[in-house]
Amino acid sequence: MRLPLRRASGRPEASVERGAEGAVAAMERYGEAALNAVPVPDFRQNEGSLTSTLRTLLFFTALMITLPVGLYFSSKAYIFEGTLGMSDRDSYFYAAIVAVVTVHVVLALFVYVAWNEGSRQWREGKQD
Repeated sequence: MRLPLRRASGRPEASVERGAEGAVAAMERYGEAALNAVPVPDFRQNEGSLTSTLRTLLFFTALMITLPVGLYFSSKAYIFEGTLGMSDRDSYFYAAIVAVVTVHVVLALFVYVAWNEGSRQWREGKQD
């Protein structure tokens, strides 16, 4: 089916093919080389980086929960009350400081690892 194109003045300018004939003509014009030039994304690499990122996140989540709480109670009982002989009130205070410092250390390590992992994946993607 051919449909005439009209200018704003109303005069026909050219004709356009529509339907299956038009698609076949377009394929012949562009050729298979143009279609093969489009890169096919490799989702397996993306899947591996997602798994690696999730593993890193879960590892640091576990560290963020267990390490500060564990160090709080162990430093309070064994270091501040047991070894140094501090009172309950003082040992609570210093154990809380140990837990807060631990949280900051775990956060800093997470940022460092995530930054290096992201830049490594970026470099590998850039080389492809």
